[in-house]
Amino acid sequence: MTVETLLSAATPVEAGTSDPAALVEAMALAGRAAQRDLARLSDDQKATALRAAAAALRAAAPQILEANARDIAAGEANGLTPALLDRLRLDAGRLAGIADAIDQVAGLPDPVGEVIATSERPNGLRLSRVRIPIGLIGIIYESRPNVTADAAALCLRSGNAVLLRGGSEAVHSNRAILAAMVSGLTAAGVPEAAVQLVPTQDRAVVGAMLTAAGLIDMIVPRGGKSLVARVQADARVPVLAHLDGICHTYIHESADPAMAKALALNAKLRRTGICGAMETLLLDARFPASGDVVAALLDGGCEVRGDARAQALDPRIAPASAEDWDTEYLDAILSVAVVDGLDVALDHIAAHSSAHTDAIVTADDAVAERFLAEVDSAIVMVNASSQFADGGEFGLGAEIGIATGRLHARGPVALEGLTTYKWLVRGTGQARP
Repeated sequence: MTVETLLSAATPVEAGTSDPAALVEAMALAGRAAQRDLARLSDDQKATALRAAAAALRAAAPQILEANARDIAAGEANGLTPALLDRLRLDAGRLAGIADAIDQVAGLPDPVGEVIATSERPNGLRLSRVRIPIGLIGIIYESRPNVTADAAALCLRSGNAVLLRGGSEAVHSNRAILAAMVSGLTAAGVPEAAVQLVPTQDRAVVGAMLTAAGLIDMIVPRGGKSLVARVQADARVPVLAHLDGICHTYIHESADPAMAKALALNAKLRRTGICGAMETLLLDARFPASGDVVAALLDGGCEVRGDARAQALDPRIAPASAEDWDTEYLDAILSVAVVDGLDVALDHIAAHSSAHTDAIVTADDAVAERFLAEVDSAIVMVNASSQFADGGEFGLGAEIGIATGRLHARGPVALEGLTTYKWLVRGTGQARP
């Protein structure tokens, strides 16, 4: 199969109309019909189909990487930042990891049909709450082509159909990945319209998806602050939001210096462009090795911006502005503050965290437990790098995103987060008096 064949693979609903609302409606209706067919597939059938999709992805690796090279070249020509190019770039290892993640999702327990709770009423009615798919899920995302595969795999495994609208930066990569996956899925009996990619980059399609109440059951935005803000402001469809990753690491006075330095370096510099990257480092005023930690970050190529006490640790530290404490850099830039103890650290996190992931490095178990209890973020860590904030690392296979709200699902959203439930009532002829 050539890259041209992959890129020209048609969606079940062709882009034959200039009306974005009509296009979304047609694709949504096709997706909803496919979801009803998908609901009849067994656990084994869905798992087999996903393994076929992973195999097809591996077989099409040369063509997918060629398509990705086109996107990278266009991104460089258009001045994308190194962080965005890193999110966009695929290589053999990353593509193998995407295929492996699909296989992992195939091996996860099917949540559909799980009985959450049962009870029997005094009148003999037997009640049960059972997990079911949400229905048709719309995913609006930007430069990460792996979202195409992750979203398709997670939605299908949980019995949902999915309508994907990727960013223009990854248009060739997204089309190639989806075409390869669909070839495997359909060969295994999955209806083609169960996974669809909007075949146009017209931004009006996003607005049509956001207002498709009754057609799309849930929208998941994956992208920067402006995208998420627009989705939340304009949506007439329920939204599972993933906001900024303004992640903190607080190094307590009792922290082991070697551990603190290793975790700070990993949390910031392993991959700077991911949402779990540390953006603010809080150093306890009594921690004895703050200078060593900051020097290691600077020596590692990180630009550091700090408050007055942080600046006193190293002359290379620039002054931090008020905006720095609320900025998701997604780059080798870090804000650093020196704080007087746990309470001040907790206050800073409460004021500036985006409720994504916050971590503490400490040898004091009581301090660790307070931090776990009092930091109100989706993920709270002790003595671990914030870069573990990932569905795969949590044993969830892949993730659709990390939800930072408080309703329905929170943290890495995988299979369970893509289900709802219904009540089943079994009677023996009871009539209500």
